[in-house]
Amino acid sequence: MLSSLQNAMVFQIYATLSRAFDRDIPASDPPSYKGVALGGTVAGAIQSLIISPVELVKIQLQLQSKTNQYNNQAASLKGPIDVTRIIFRQEGWRGIYRGLTITVLRDAHSHGLYFWAYEYTKEQLHPGCRKNGQESFQTMLIAGGLAGAVSWISCYPLDVVKTRLQAQSQSKSAKYHGIVDCFRRSMREEGHGVLWRGVGTTVGRAFLVNGAIFTAYETALRCLFNNNNNNHANVQSKNAL
Repeated sequence: MLSSLQNAMVFQIYATLSRAFDRDIPASDPPSYKGVALGGTVAGAIQSLIISPVELVKIQLQLQSKTNQYNNQAASLKGPIDVTRIIFRQEGWRGIYRGLTITVLRDAHSHGLYFWAYEYTKEQLHPGCRKNGQESFQTMLIAGGLAGAVSWISCYPLDVVKTRLQAQSQSKSAKYHGIVDCFRRSMREEGHGVLWRGVGTTVGRAFLVNGAIFTAYETALRCLFNNNNNNHANVQSKNAL
C-alpha cells in the first residue's frame, strides 16, 4: 500500500515538473529529455522526505536482535509505531531523519536517470512512440525494466551506506560518523566489493518490478485519455443535437 502511494506521488510530481522545465514545448509534444531528467531528479529528492523515515523504521525493525541499539525495549516493540516512538524519544526529529542527506543523494540522481532511461529506451525500441503514445506492451516492459536496473546500479553503493548509517544510532558509540567516514571504513575493512554486495539480486528484481510499474502506469494513462476523448465526443454529439 505504502509503495503504491509512493509511486503514485513520484509519478505525479515527475509528470508535472517535466513539463514545468519545458514551458516552450507545446502540450502536444513530449517533454525534452532534459525536462524528463530534471523532473525525475526533483521528484526523487522530494519523495526522500517521506521515504527516509520510513526506511529508517523498517531497517530498525529488521535488525531487532540482542545487538540492536534499542535492545532494552526489544521485547515490547510491536511494530513501526513503537520503533518510531522510541527513536523520537531518544533522539528527537534528528533521529527520525537520520540518513536523510544520503537518501536525497541516492534518490535524486537515480530518479532522474530512471525516467530519462525509460523515455530514451522506449523511443529507441519504438521510434515515434513518445509523441503518438503507441508503444507496445513489450516496449513498456523492456524500457521500464532497463530503467529500473540502470537506476539501481547507479545508486547501489549509496544505498549500502545509507542502510549502514540508518542501522546505528547517533550516539558517541556510533561506528560511522557521516557519509564519507562510512564509505572509507566500509571499503577499508571489507574491500570495495562490500558496496556491491547483493547487487545482482536487486537489479534482477528491479527489472521485473519496474517493467510492471511502467506498463501499469502507461496503460492507466491510455485508459484515462481514451475515456476523456470518448466523453468529449459524446458531449459534442449531444450539443450538435
